[in-house]
Amino acid sequence: MRLNTEPTLSDPNAPDIQDLQTLKAAYDSVRQQIGKVIVGQNEVIEQLIVSIFARGHCILEGVPGLAKTLLVSTLAKSLSLKFTRIQFTPDLMPSDITGTEIIEENRTTGQREFKFVHGPVFTNVLLADEINRTPPKTQAALLEGMQERQVSAGGKRYPLPDPFFVLATQNPIEQEGTYPLPEAQLDRFFMKVFVNYPTPEEEKAIYKMMTGAAVSEPQPVISGEELLRLQATVRRVPISDLLLDYVMRLIRATRHGEPEAPEFIKRWLLWGAGPRGGQALIMAAKTRAALRGRPEVSVEDLHAMIVPVLRHRIVVNYNAEAEGENADSVIRRLVDAIPVGGDAASSDKAVQRTLTA
Repeated sequence: MRLNTEPTLSDPNAPDIQDLQTLKAAYDSVRQQIGKVIVGQNEVIEQLIVSIFARGHCILEGVPGLAKTLLVSTLAKSLSLKFTRIQFTPDLMPSDITGTEIIEENRTTGQREFKFVHGPVFTNVLLADEINRTPPKTQAALLEGMQERQVSAGGKRYPLPDPFFVLATQNPIEQEGTYPLPEAQLDRFFMKVFVNYPTPEEEKAIYKMMTGAAVSEPQPVISGEELLRLQATVRRVPISDLLLDYVMRLIRATRHGEPEAPEFIKRWLLWGAGPRGGQALIMAAKTRAALRGRPEVSVEDLHAMIVPVLRHRIVVNYNAEAEGENADSVIRRLVDAIPVGGDAASSDKAVQRTLTA
């Protein structure tokens, strides 16, 4: 049986070569602007840009001092988008985010009327800094905006600007006085990206840049309207039925109640990923392929995106922790265990054809 992983260029909805070249040029321009301020962190930057072009929200986790906030603000400047930062604290209220109604006197009629004052969520890029430092009630104020891209207040609905992204940060070290995000809200984030320490060479470059002359300012290279058009191009990138089946088997294999789940999944996971995880993986792979100028999703794209897309959508149990496993290592084991074409032999051949396509 021959597994078809060749690009489906005959698809009338697929983006043409010029569209892909425009998308890749935009990606390169954004990375160049970010590179003026941020040293290294290439994988983090790629995953963050993939989230943006896929219309997804992203959560960045890392210790203090790794320029998470600077990275988000630099990205917003390079995209020429309205940027708002909220510092989450234990006393923050939901209305501090979404806005509130006030009573205002109408000077014409003399009557008092309710007026809704928009909160900081009405922006293009919302940086939710240290999102785990505020109680669940305030965290939940973002849920409607993240999913429905609107805010409900006083019986009315107020649409958020388009595009709209929530880019959240959290500190994994200090857990005292913090409120871990509930699973329902974590699942709304397209990706969870880990920001690690820089290499020695990168750290030396950071010292030189940040303690020397003025740092270069990023310039806007993409407008909001252009970003919306590029996001539409990403959605048109085709994916073969073979890889759709592969994604479905990967996602279903994370659920320990499914017959196709490997034994280590049943031993290590409490909960697996839902259909939203599969949708996110497909969109992330489509975006990665398009940003690199390729006309169709490959196995390499799926494998590159699966860890940041699924790491916050599965829940490991005490058995996994006792055996030194975490969400990332379980996902990598799953990739090794689930073949692309249904059996190990055909899987190896499919991967080779896809990577050389």
